Amino acid sequence: MWNWFLAGGPVMWPLLLCSLVSLTVILERCLFWMKAGLRKDRNICEKLLEEYRLGGSDWAPKPYAEHEAAHGAILRMLLSGLAHRDFSSTKAMEAIALDEVKKMRRGMNVLDTIITAAPMLGILGTVTGIITSFDMLGQVGVDDPKAVVAGIAEALITTAAGLVISVATVFPHNYFNARIDDAIDLFEHYGTRLEILENAKTVAGRLPYEAAP
Repeated sequence: MWNWFLAGGPVMWPLLLCSLVSLTVILERCLFWMKAGLRKDRNICEKLLEEYRLGGSDWAPKPYAEHEAAHGAILRMLLSGLAHRDFSSTKAMEAIALDEVKKMRRGMNVLDTIITAAPMLGILGTVTGIITSFDMLGQVGVDDPKAVVAGIAEALITTAAGLVISVATVFPHNYFNARIDDAIDLFEHYGTRLEILENAKTVAGRLPYEAAP
């Protein structure tokens, strides 16, 4: 393996760096999404919204505050909206959602750059390998074709390495983007439901005064 790596020439070193960075980001993102617990978070958020719907005007989500750190972003967003419902729950939830989405997108630009850069580095290795081959061919002529094998090997190895790194990165990159899109949909879903409940409570509180003669 080491001989194969060395045969790829100097371009293999930045390709190795790309592969290590890609692997590090992918593992970190996998751990992040494993800890996110959005599915478990949805269960407690459903219970929270139901209790808020049935509760009075002085209802407070005190029992849920202790779960905020243990659970995910959706609960934190709803608790922030409920804590600021006398002012602007919508803006409070938007601030939390934006912050959480920013955390979810961390490292995605790095993966996107590697997906683009790795094949380009492979092509660069191909060009340098071909140059080496022609240079050796010019020195020894066609009588010794083995002399140009090193350059051809360099060209093929770097191309293959760049494509492998890019392909191995694009699948988790797209998976993480899909998870982010799903999370954004959940933010909008639960945020809208909380706003509807708040509006319903506001209207219900005004009805007796509006009905008075």
